[in-house]
Parts: sequence; C-alpha cells; structure tokens
Amino acid sequence: MFDPSLLKGKKILITGGGSGLGKSFGGRMAELGAEIAICGRRAEVLEATADEFRKAHGATVTTHICDVRDAAAVDAMFDAIWKDGPLDGLINNAAGNFIARTETLSPRAIDSVLNIVLHGTFYCTVAAGKRWIADKRPGTVLSIVSAAANAGRAFTVPSASAKAGVLAMMKSLAVEWGPHGIRTVAVSPGLFPTKGAWENLYPEGSKAAPEEMEVPLRRVGDHIEISNLVSYLMSDMGAYINGECITIDGGRDLQNGGGAGVIGLFDWTPERWAEFKSGKKS
Repeated sequence: MFDPSLLKGKKILITGGGSGLGKSFGGRMAELGAEIAICGRRAEVLEATADEFRKAHGATVTTHICDVRDAAAVDAMFDAIWKDGPLDGLINNAAGNFIARTETLSPRAIDSVLNIVLHGTFYCTVAAGKRWIADKRPGTVLSIVSAAANAGRAFTVPSASAKAGVLAMMKSLAVEWGPHGIRTVAVSPGLFPTKGAWENLYPEGSKAAPEEMEVPLRRVGDHIEISNLVSYLMSDMGAYINGECITIDGGRDLQNGGGAGVIGLFDWTPERWAEFKSGKKS
C-alpha cells in the first residue's frame, strides 16, 4: 500500500525505540526510507535494534542513551542530534506502567510513571519544538497515549493521569504551534502485545475472560497495523491532520464503554434468547 520512499528524507526520533512498539515503528519507518534515531537507557538494546534496522533496510540509524526524565539530558541529546542535521519528526513512545492499588502507591512510585510519561514527553516535545521554531522549520510530534487518557483506568491511575496530560498537550500545541508549521497528533492503541509490558498490565488471574473478548474483532492488534498508521501520520500524506487522537483498537473502546454491559450477551444460546423473549412477553 505504501510507496517504499514514503518517508525518504525524513529524520525521526523515537523515544523508547529500542524495544516494543517503538522498535516496530522504527523498523517500519526505516523500511519506508526514513533516517531513524532511537533513544533509551540501555545501550546494548539500542545498538542491537540499530544493527537490525541497518541490516534489514540499509537505513541510517543513530542511537542515544538518554533518560527522558532528565530535562538536561534530553536537551543535550537534542543538541547532539541537531549537530548532524535537524529532526523532521518526534515520536513520544517511552512509557512506564504497572498495576497497583492507588492508595498503596508511594510518591516515588507515582513519580516513576509521571516522570517518564508526562514530564519526559513534555521535555522532548519542547526540545524539538523550540528548535524547529528557531530554525523556522516544520515538524511533527506524535505521542502514544491510551484510552485511559479519556476515560481513566482503575489500578493504573498514574499512567491514566499522565496520558491525559499528554493528550491535552498535543491538542493545545496543535493550536499554539500550528502557525509555525508544526503538527502535533496522538495515537491511542488498543491491545498490541509487547514483551514485559503485557505481563505487567495483564498478569495471570487478572482477567475474567480472554483479552480478545474485549475487542469486537475478537483479536489483538498486529504491530504492523499500528506501525502503518504511525508511518502515515509522520508522512506528508498526513500533513493536514493536526491535534487529533486516532484510536486503533478494533473497537475495544466502544465495547468497554457503551458496550461493556452487553458482553455477557455474546454467550447466550438461542434457547436463552428464546427464554428471555418469552419472559418479556408475559
């Protein structure tokens, strides 16, 4: 569907790009011609991913060891990136999350999520934006949020709060930075399994039914599906999309919202429906 040169000439930074969804985004965008920069805290993970991209796609890939919770480190990373040429896009993907009873959380535990998801995203976004504005260059910021940004989510309250802040940031900056030619967008993924994060959020015994039953399409997402969406939004094909949050979840949010109360009906047999209908008539 996509032209192999869709992202040719674009330089894109992905935070948390060494593994998980960030790695999938980077691989797909490298395949489509982008120059990729990835950052994270583990050098060996970053280098392994960069080598994989180079071998598979012949891509130009740079790695940057950076803790996005550290504003000074973020600014230094952007200085280093800009020395080799400015970015065209930033994907705020780095995140942290775990399930817990909120009343048991220590300030340190709360900050461990807020500092990555909200503060780290803010630091990186401002670092990119101020350089684009100073250079009079356009740019695109894409932030990964979640359904919890709109509806909240029990037992992952710090993450829900942080994602809500990120979404508000993207919507606010779409207006403030739009006149500078800078687009800010968000993607809200549904169930896209990733090693590590999946086990932290959905441990054995935490679900009354398989995760797929939360999705009208009755399956989880494939990484290529969300990677294609992200690639489109970062490309010139998506140049008029600004301030929007696009949900890609197979309809899960609709079922869990307006449809959560009917999930048990999917298991009703024809006899149970007949019994119900008969009772209603009487």
